[in-house]
Amino acid sequence: MSDAKALFVLHEAAAGYALFEVVAFEEIGALLEGAETVSDLDKFSRAIKLKAFQPFESAEDALAGINAVSEHSCTDGLHAFLEMNLPKIKKKKEGKPPAFALGVIDPALATAIADGMPGLSCRSDETVREVLRGCRLHLPHLVKGLGAGSQEQAQLGLGHSYSRGKVKFNPARSDNMIIQSIALLDQMDKDLNTFAMRVREWYSWHFPELKDLVKDNYMYARCAAFVQDKRTLCVSGGKDEEEDGDAAMGDSPEDKLAGLVEIIGDEEVANAVMTAARTSMGMDCSDIDMVNIVNFTQRMVKLAEYRKQLALYLTDKMAMVAPNLSTLIGDTVAARLISKAGSLTNLAKAPASTVQILGAEKALFRALKTKGNTPKYGLIYHSTFIGRADAKNKGRISRYLANKCSIATRIDSFSDEPSNAYGIKLRDQVEERLKFYETGAAPRKNIDVMEEVAKHLKAGQDAEDEEGMLFGWNIILLTLNFTT
Repeated sequence: MSDAKALFVLHEAAAGYALFEVVAFEEIGALLEGAETVSDLDKFSRAIKLKAFQPFESAEDALAGINAVSEHSCTDGLHAFLEMNLPKIKKKKEGKPPAFALGVIDPALATAIADGMPGLSCRSDETVREVLRGCRLHLPHLVKGLGAGSQEQAQLGLGHSYSRGKVKFNPARSDNMIIQSIALLDQMDKDLNTFAMRVREWYSWHFPELKDLVKDNYMYARCAAFVQDKRTLCVSGGKDEEEDGDAAMGDSPEDKLAGLVEIIGDEEVANAVMTAARTSMGMDCSDIDMVNIVNFTQRMVKLAEYRKQLALYLTDKMAMVAPNLSTLIGDTVAARLISKAGSLTNLAKAPASTVQILGAEKALFRALKTKGNTPKYGLIYHSTFIGRADAKNKGRISRYLANKCSIATRIDSFSDEPSNAYGIKLRDQVEERLKFYETGAAPRKNIDVMEEVAKHLKAGQDAEDEEGMLFGWNIILLTLNFTT
């Protein structure tokens, strides 16, 4: 192909297609040795001549053209442009070089153009790339009308349109919401644990007995935010106590008891808290100190409530994106697998052996380096199935579970209508495998289970279609009766 007598190069610009002809091969020969000819406009203009330029008719036409180029396909417009401006293509004779060659910067696009125009010789080598680099550098000078910022405006507009289209039609756009949600959940779990420790340590200076009575962090924070000053829990008996109660600006002890019962859910524990407040050894806090403690405690409570809302959002999102996988191993573990793989499609492309150790990459490479035992499980270890298996069966059940996860992921990724029917049956198969390890009862074959689910879904679809047809006929009959 490099023995052709003439060379044309195709440049796909943001403003349109440009076809250049190399008129001085001697000048071009210096391109491989240095970049002086490319950067010098005078020398480059003597070696390259503009053959034709076809601007895009609209922004939509430019976007369609650049999408076709990125997908390595030759559009009808590009085919007509080349056919009109290139010399007539003659049949290649054996032993003779072609009359001319077309240089294209992308080898895959060059192959697509050669397939669409039989007999055309295309090339994509270092010389062509250097020539096109010079064409791109001096394009405003070689093509009239692209000066005064026109080329930059076309590049900016096409770049925005192309990026917007890629983001809009990204098949993994729903996966991104899952990836961000599970990352935020994991971060919030760490932060909430840190904040709960700070609340317990801070408020224990005032009411140390409460941490022994209320173990749950969220419940402890709610109790601290509700009780505030412990003196409000004391029964007012004398004048001094009444003054202390007024200073503590709280509700009556009876109201506080009812609130504690509602928060804790156990009347005995609430009464124990009331009793401990009367004999508490904690220090008294000033008003400004108590305000700061309560403000931080209330913020921690609101953050814990938002964490619950985010978990519900993740559950709903997983039911839409990966219903079978979430039914099989749970929403959190399924979301972590998708996040680790990058998208549901990437997870579906991965083999079951990769799914099994996904998340244990460090242990895997350490085992390969030290020639030790490779890990048996990664993120799927957090599934309840592996925790229920015996120690000797954990490796086997993790391999079996990874196999079922791979099947469920592929069903979720490539099915048109989301349904968790397969996930339910796959979960039952894992349960049967656990019983097989315990009792020796033979589980069902996978092909029988899949055929059963497929028949069930088909029967349900036929029933829905029949119901829809009956509903349609009823509407038609009612319409006819009304008109008559």
